[in-house]
Amino acid sequence: MTRDALFLGIDGGGSGCRAAVADAAGRILGEGKGGPANVVSDPDTAFASVLAAAWGAMAAAGEGDDLGRLVAVLGLAGANVAEAAVAFRARLPFASARVENDVTVAVKGALGVEDGIVAAIGTGAIYGTQRGGRVRLAGGWGLILGDHGSGARMGRDLYEAALLAHDGFIAQTPLLAGILREMRSPDAIVAFARRAGPADFARAAPRVLAAAGDPAADRILADADAAIARALDHLEADGAIPIIFSGGLGATFAARLGHRYPTLVRPAKGSALDGALAMARDLVQDPAA
Repeated sequence: MTRDALFLGIDGGGSGCRAAVADAAGRILGEGKGGPANVVSDPDTAFASVLAAAWGAMAAAGEGDDLGRLVAVLGLAGANVAEAAVAFRARLPFASARVENDVTVAVKGALGVEDGIVAAIGTGAIYGTQRGGRVRLAGGWGLILGDHGSGARMGRDLYEAALLAHDGFIAQTPLLAGILREMRSPDAIVAFARRAGPADFARAAPRVLAAAGDPAADRILADADAAIARALDHLEADGAIPIIFSGGLGATFAARLGHRYPTLVRPAKGSALDGALAMARDLVQDPAA
């Protein structure tokens, strides 16, 4: 590896991705941003987002646009699906690259070498447990089959509840009436849902949070609380270890659920980008890592 070797770390989720370029000493030289980066639900958009973020980081570092110089570790949503991760890696222009789930790099950044659980709650919901240096992932199977407690699931539940209220199956509330009024018709909600991806549904999550006190919002939030707590209780069954909440909704659920785990919730040591960059530098020392 030459003295001017550069390392790229990428943290990509369902709503956007961030990149950082660092030198061999770990000094960050530049950062960039891109759009959604889920390699399962929309790999083409993820590829464009990764390139945009990488080019942005290189430009900010004053290093030009030659991505072929980079040793990269990418933590991307959906990369726990091995087939998708392998196919995505084959498209990358970097000197060498490793594609991991975004929670794997979050675990390495948040915990370093210590044991713990990272609950990554954002557009999706996935958990990473590190015990004795081994990382195991749970959840994160996407909106259709999983991601309970996520922003996408909360948004989906909101639109579903609006339709149920329209049909009279549940009580109408100000939140649900507002959704129906803005969408103009139940048919419009169905049309939106047919074309929407996880990030589209997740954009409604802040509205649910802002409407706390509305019976519909409270039901959706209670369901999210229960799903996340159920996952954490399961992961703690092998012995109590620290819990770190991350992702766009991490702080929200740390506050909502902290009373359940008063001695376990901790701040992260570092970011997912820190974890990705550390793993990228490890690739040079141990290419098989």
